[in-house]
Amino acid sequence: MTPAQLRAYSTVVRLGSVHAAARELGMSDAGVSTHIAQLRKELDDPLFTRVAAGLSFTPGGLRLAGRAIEILGLQRQTALEVSAAAHGRRLLHIAASSAFAEHAAPGLIDLFAARARDLSVELSVHPTSQFRDLLESRVVDIALGPGLDDIGTTVTARPFLKYQIIAVTRPESPLADTAAPPALLREQQWMLGPSAGSVDGRIATMLRELAIPESQQRIFQSDAAALEEVRRGGGITLTIGFAVASDLMAGRLLHLKGPGLQIADEWCATTLPPETRQPSVAELLRFITTPRCIQAMIRGTGVGVTRFRPKVHVTLWS
Repeated sequence: MTPAQLRAYSTVVRLGSVHAAARELGMSDAGVSTHIAQLRKELDDPLFTRVAAGLSFTPGGLRLAGRAIEILGLQRQTALEVSAAAHGRRLLHIAASSAFAEHAAPGLIDLFAARARDLSVELSVHPTSQFRDLLESRVVDIALGPGLDDIGTTVTARPFLKYQIIAVTRPESPLADTAAPPALLREQQWMLGPSAGSVDGRIATMLRELAIPESQQRIFQSDAAALEEVRRGGGITLTIGFAVASDLMAGRLLHLKGPGLQIADEWCATTLPPETRQPSVAELLRFITTPRCIQAMIRGTGVGVTRFRPKVHVTLWS
């Protein structure tokens, strides 16, 4: 099996057709089919057949699909590590939820990378639902954000920072002096950060439980942008409590309280099992629960709007 064969096969699995795979890989349909035929011959397995609904995979074909992604991920990771080592550097790939990336990651990366001058840190923003696949395929080394609902046996999770998601508005809001009934909350404009766009996220769950109509929701490219819109024009936003603590103390924002307007949560560090981790992951796991690191994450000012775009790969180099 060659990397080219595995890449062709995994792309066919992901896209569901040889033609789509060929288009993405910049190859001809015949070229992709040749790679698949070579795999079938070597493994003595048809791997998949074409049916009316698309492709039907054999048990062996399904097993190869998982292994192909893992092998290609290991190949990519090895190439990067060898290249970095040749230049006297190590590289740590971190996946993060959008909220963690904005509010806590800058403080963490600045402090952690400063401890190891030979270490470069790459941060990319992903939905929590993708954490397991990213880790298993070795695309990233560690994932930071909400814990997975089903941790399973292929990854492990370590909680490291408790936080609250709260509803805030500006002091001049008509909701300031009253416990707003649910019907009144549904009439307000809700200015929201990118976390609200994730269907499996905590903020999206809060909005569903409050029954806030989609027509009343506006999603911005960062929590900071949503907060600024609330300060300027009113409305309500859901945000990380420690990120607005100074504004609340100074009276620039008002904490709205009531059923469904506040939840407690905890960020976790999700990784592969200990025996498969690279040393820098173990270093980060030890460091991330220290008081100094916790304070750095809480005091961080977040990623500015010009450095963050939802659903786009974001890289912060130390």
